[in-house]
Amino acid sequence: MATEIKVPTLGESVSEATVARWLKQPGAAVALDEPLVELETDKVTLEVNAPAAGTLAEIIAAEGANVEVGAVLGILSDGAANASEVAKPIQAKPEPTPAAAPAAAPAKGGHEPMPAAKKLIAEKGLDAGSIAGTGKDGRVTKGDVIDAAKKPAPAPAAAAPAPAKYQWAAGTAGDRPRAGQEERVRMTRLRQRVAERLKEAQNSAAMLTTFNEVDMTNVMALRNEYKDFFEKRHKVRLGFMSFFVRAAIQALKEIPAVNAEIDGTDIVYKNYYDIGVAVGTPQGLVVPIVRDADKMSFAQIEGKIGELGKKGRDGKLSMEDLTGGTFTISNGGVYGSLMSTPILNPPQSGILGMHKTMDRAVVVNGKVEVRPMMYLALSYDHRIIDGKEAVTFLVRIKECIEDPRRLLLDV
Repeated sequence: MATEIKVPTLGESVSEATVARWLKQPGAAVALDEPLVELETDKVTLEVNAPAAGTLAEIIAAEGANVEVGAVLGILSDGAANASEVAKPIQAKPEPTPAAAPAAAPAKGGHEPMPAAKKLIAEKGLDAGSIAGTGKDGRVTKGDVIDAAKKPAPAPAAAAPAPAKYQWAAGTAGDRPRAGQEERVRMTRLRQRVAERLKEAQNSAAMLTTFNEVDMTNVMALRNEYKDFFEKRHKVRLGFMSFFVRAAIQALKEIPAVNAEIDGTDIVYKNYYDIGVAVGTPQGLVVPIVRDADKMSFAQIEGKIGELGKKGRDGKLSMEDLTGGTFTISNGGVYGSLMSTPILNPPQSGILGMHKTMDRAVVVNGKVEVRPMMYLALSYDHRIIDGKEAVTFLVRIKECIEDPRRLLLDV
């Protein structure tokens, strides 16, 4: 009995994904719930597990294919004993004869063509090395082979005129003077979505950034004094992010417009505090959400941020982890950034940018002292947040960090 492997529900407002990578090949034995294929959506990369034990009989959606929720990705057959029988229909045609051997050569970029593409190359007698792949990692897809078959044979090199200077600017990639030294890689769905959202923020919001600097002396001293006891007691490290999350919440309660969003002609004020924490992953920047952060202790905040960060690096974030959020904090300081203007995460109206802590000479009580200083940046939507509110918000965060006792007393 055959079992269909289908695209699962991808989350709210997500209806399509891209097949990123098959973890099993036709004929391979598969255990129940064993990961079979990775799908890439606008927000996350997720694994589709085997709905039953058996043998992977057929791959229907090749790597690089776009698939909708409920679409069939492949077929499982019952029992590993049928593997040899299952493999036969997939390779119905015999292996190409020595005369057709060039068709099996690696495509441009050195990657093996997709199985369906390889078969079509052999049928049409094409040279795989001359076909540019548009699939993941530059692999040749069936569509690439079909397009290549439609193109007329290239004219002899001697008959082709040399490209005019700067012709490549308006021509094809082949006209570019250094095309042979370039690598063209299709953007992942996540990267495409990030690009769309960032451009959307620039196009729709009246974005402005205000800056301040914060003296980290007291919060660093407090952390150094209690970090060992904190970790022993709570089994989690005490970082600076929990201080900034708590400080941001205190400021959001005082300036509610920063925790609001515009919906048409309405302003939606949110009386809850779901704080997004920007995390860099191998797939790109994601913003998992610490929900109801105002009800969490320092230890709970640190634990949740650590959990979400690990899930992000492992590609295990779910749609629930990424959906919503009322305000975002981005820490570019971990990469060495001294100052930046963070971009809003729509439909949010504010984002706080943290930066690198550096020793600088500052005037304290009329004397020049060396203090660990950090620049803070608040980007905000000027349509809903006035300049006075933005500056006041940033000053409140500065006050809470410079005197952490305020966070304990809620003043």
